[in-house]
Amino acid sequence: MNILIVEDDDRIADFLCRGLRAEGHRVQRAADGPGGLALARDAARQQHPQDEPTVLVLDLMLPGLSGLEICQALRTAQVALPILMLTAQGSLEDRVNGLRLGADDYLCKPFD
Repeated sequence: MNILIVEDDDRIADFLCRGLRAEGHRVQRAADGPGGLALARDAARQQHPQDEPTVLVLDLMLPGLSGLEICQALRTAQVALPILMLTAQGSLEDRVNGLRLGADDYLCKPFD
């Protein structure tokens, strides 16, 4: 599986990347909103039906562009990458908002 991680916290991103690579996944990372949106759009353009599936793991509080804005931009452009929001914003309102904007799932930090 190809996994795109958009996370500005280096410690969390390193933990995720190492763990996912150890499980045999291809991992790419962006550390800010604009870079994450570009990474996701590029992956969607290059995606072919015979390729391994690609999923986007998206933090919400990012420099330059929020994860919610990224999600909304991707869904508006009809990009069908599965999106998992991984964030410290864990209120019911936050989760509902993320799912309504097009996320496929929502996981709160800290996680195990």
